[in-house]
Amino acid sequence: MAGQAQRTTAEAEQGPGSPPPVPLRRNLRFQALWAGQAAATLGMRVGDTAYPLLVLALTGSSTAAGAFGALQMTATLLLGVHGGAVADRLDRRKVLIAADAARLLASASVPAAMALHRLTLAHLLVVAVVVGATIAYSGPLRMLALRSVVAPEQLPQALAQDEARMSGAALAGPPLAGFLFGLGRSVPFLGAALASLLALTAAVAVRFPGRPERAAEQQPGGALAGFRLIAASPLLRPALGVLLMINLAGAALVLPVMVLLKDHGTTSGGIGLALAGEALGALAGTLLVSRLHRLAGPGVLLLVTAWAAVPVTLAPLLPGGAATVFAALFVAGVGIPALRVMLDLLVFQQVPDELRGRVIAATMTLLTAGMPAGTLGSGLLLDHLSPAAVLTAIAALLAAALLPSTVGRTLRRAAWPTAQTSADRL
Repeated sequence: MAGQAQRTTAEAEQGPGSPPPVPLRRNLRFQALWAGQAAATLGMRVGDTAYPLLVLALTGSSTAAGAFGALQMTATLLLGVHGGAVADRLDRRKVLIAADAARLLASASVPAAMALHRLTLAHLLVVAVVVGATIAYSGPLRMLALRSVVAPEQLPQALAQDEARMSGAALAGPPLAGFLFGLGRSVPFLGAALASLLALTAAVAVRFPGRPERAAEQQPGGALAGFRLIAASPLLRPALGVLLMINLAGAALVLPVMVLLKDHGTTSGGIGLALAGEALGALAGTLLVSRLHRLAGPGVLLLVTAWAAVPVTLAPLLPGGAATVFAALFVAGVGIPALRVMLDLLVFQQVPDELRGRVIAATMTLLTAGMPAGTLGSGLLLDHLSPAAVLTAIAALLAAALLPSTVGRTLRRAAWPTAQTSADRL
């Protein structure tokens, strides 16, 4: 239904005499940008696993390991609004190049400091802030760049390929980080630096529309216009609230699972493989997006996926160790691509280009808001409670937060936007 609505809109935008667009597989700008963004995503996924493992090895403190992720996400959260305003005001390509260059320098500084025997916790926390800041600026720009180099009627296919990029990188990142960490403590960070270099190369080599037709300073609303649009939508408010809680629980889940598996004798490579279950499920879920959208409305799909995360949080307490964790995360990951495309249909494709950067940034900021608290909170709890107790608390918190939206009618009655009504819904 949603895909049909998108195709109808695209066909209306394409004139009757317009030549057919270049097939996506031969669109060199799209494929080059996609490859660079795949490298960037892979590098960040490797870091998501490798940095906490390095902090744990360096300090032995779960709180310090949690602080790294919390600082990274806090920087992304605090700078997200400005990142969206910059995307709608300045040259998008130049900002993307600057963000990729900054992340490259931050990533490369870690193995350099290790080689000089000067690596400290303070250094790693600074790296966390820098990487988080680059995500705030590059995140909206990567989404806008891909969409700017494909024809409107090719967007569904481009989104599917982009989902494969995200899921594939997320799948490869954790086990690759564990494998590289086993080769040497500096190796994962050399890999992350190489990935940043590839992303930077793609951003420099590929030209895409740098600014919207109307600059942000020519429009009312300012930097907070994206938040105002979301606040005005009776559907987006509860939908983003549920997504926020899913992200909070997911961020809080990682560290106690890592500690639990490590206590049971699981190797770093085994921990990475277990955490890759969600990404493998998401990769499989890319094949089910259209079917899941036909089976349920956006709100029902969101609620079902959210409630499935409650037993997944408790699954690591069952026998089976890493295999059980992998299976539970796989089940949870199947619905992720459908939710991402749902968000694209409900938000990103329904606003003009000159406002899109701020709307994307507002959405990313709201979805990131609970993640620093989840990461740092689970680290603090692990210093006083067992991993089993922390996982039980996370599951209880998530279930309690989902009850109001589940009882309410807004999400349960939500329907997919059509070409005629999508603008009215926002």
